[in-house]
Amino acid sequence: MDALVNNFQPLLLAQLKSGDYVGFTFFIGSMAMAAATVFFFFQFSQVKGKWKDSMLVSGLITFIAAVHYFYMRDFWATNQASPTEFRYIDWILTVPLMCVEFYLILRAFGAKVGLLWKMIFYSVVMLVAGYLGETVFRDASPLWGFISTIGYAGILYEVWMGSAKRLSNNSNDPILQKGFNALAWFVFAGWAIYPIGYMTIETGWLAGLIPAESMDIIYNIGDAVNKIGFGLVIYSLAVSKSAQGAEQHVEAGAGKATTNA
Repeated sequence: MDALVNNFQPLLLAQLKSGDYVGFTFFIGSMAMAAATVFFFFQFSQVKGKWKDSMLVSGLITFIAAVHYFYMRDFWATNQASPTEFRYIDWILTVPLMCVEFYLILRAFGAKVGLLWKMIFYSVVMLVAGYLGETVFRDASPLWGFISTIGYAGILYEVWMGSAKRLSNNSNDPILQKGFNALAWFVFAGWAIYPIGYMTIETGWLAGLIPAESMDIIYNIGDAVNKIGFGLVIYSLAVSKSAQGAEQHVEAGAGKATTNA
C-alpha cells in the first residue's frame, strides 16, 4: 500500500493551512471550474446543430482551467508563491478559446475565418507580451505591458466597434445580440482585472498598490467569474436558439401540412 501511495504522491495536493485565504480561493476556483465543466458537457446533448460546438468549447475552457487550478493550488500550498507560469499557461490556452466563441456564435450571420484568426492573434499578442514583461524582461515591463495592451485593445475594438460588432448588429436577432453584448461586457469589465494586476508587479506603474496575495485572490475569483460566466452566457444563448429553431421547424411543418390539406 505504501508503494502505491508513493507512486501517486506527485498527484496528491499539498495540505492547505488554516487561514490561508489565497489557497482557499485556489481550491474554490478548481472546484467551481470542474463543476462548470461537468454542467457544460452534460448540457451538450440539449442544444442543436452548430451550438454544440459552442458548448464543447465552453466545457474545454473550464476543464483546462480546472486542471491548472488544481496544480496552482498545490504550487501555492507548497511554495507560498504566486504560480505566475501556471497562470499564463492557463490563459494562453483558454483566452484564445474564449475569443473563438465570438466566431462560433457569429458564423451563421456571415463571420469569416479571418475574424477567428484575428481574435486569436490579438489574444496571443496580449498574453505572450504580458508573460515576457512579468517574468523575463521585468525591467522593461512597461514596454511589454504596452504591447500587451495593444492586443487587448484589438479584441475590445472587434467586439465593440469592429466586424464582430457589426455582424451582431446586422443579424437582426435580439437573442444573439443580447448574448453577444453580455460577452462583450465580460471582455471589457471582467478582463480589466488582468492589466490592472500586471501594473501592480514590482516594476509596474501601480507597484505596491495591491499586495501580491490580494492580487492572487482577485485573479482567482475573477478567473472563475469570467470563464464560468462566459460559458453560462453561451449556454443560455445556445439553449434559446435551439428552442427557437425547434419552434420554427414545428411551425414550418404545420404550415406545410395545412397547405397539403
